[in-house]
Amino acid sequence: MELYLPRGTSRETARQVLTEHAEHGHWELDRLRLYPDGSRRVWLRRRIIRAIRTM
Repeated sequence: MELYLPRGTSRETARQVLTEHAEHGHWELDRLRLYPDGSRRVWLRRRIIRAIRTM
């Protein structure tokens, strides 16, 4: 999944958006590119949840 955050986006707002995707969509940060104009392009990947054997 790829997100684009425009240049006026604060760090706090960017953090909230990424946290929302991580908690509710089971995504994790793969790559983040910060451009000279202040915009950000974020790549997320699905978090791999491995089952743990109990026996």
